[in-house]
Amino acid sequence: MDQVLNKVGTYWFNKKATKELTSVGDDINSLSSSIQEGTSWLVNKLKGKMQKPLQELLKEYDLPIGIFPKDATNYEFNEETRKIIVHIPSICEVGYKDSSVLRFAATVTGYLEKGKLADIEGLKTKFVIWVKVTSIATDGSKVNFMAGMKKSRNRDAYEVLRYGITVDKF
Repeated sequence: MDQVLNKVGTYWFNKKATKELTSVGDDINSLSSSIQEGTSWLVNKLKGKMQKPLQELLKEYDLPIGIFPKDATNYEFNEETRKIIVHIPSICEVGYKDSSVLRFAATVTGYLEKGKLADIEGLKTKFVIWVKVTSIATDGSKVNFMAGMKKSRNRDAYEVLRYGITVDKF
C-alpha cells in the first residue's frame, strides 16, 4: 500500500511541478516579448538619444496629434526608412468630435511622410461597416482617410488627444 501511495504522490507531484514550470516559462516568454518591444527605446536611451513624445513626432510630420489614442505613448521609429510602429495597450476604439470612430489593433504600423502616414496596418474606420485604413494624409484643414475610397474629415477633430475604449477584437 505504501508503494502505491508513493507512486500516486510522485505522479501528482510531477504533474503539479510540470504545470508550475510551464506557467513560469509562459511568464518568462511574456516578459521577453515586453522587453523586446521596449528594446529600441532602451538602445536609444543608452546611445544618449532621447525619444520624443509621439505627439511631437506627429506634429513634426504635419499630422494631427490626436490620431492615435492618448495612451499610445510607446513607439518605435526608424529615421532611415521612416517606418513607425505604435504600441497600444489594448485593442480599442476612439470616437472623435466629428462623430467618426477609429479602431486600433494593439500594434499599428506605417510609414511617415510629410503630411502623410502610408501603408498602415492595424487601423480601421467605420463607414457603414468596418474597413481597413491604408493611409492618412493632411490637406490644409482636412484629414483624408483612404479606406477603399477617400474620406475627408475636418482636421480639428483630430487635434485633441482622447483615450481609447477597449474592445474585444480588432
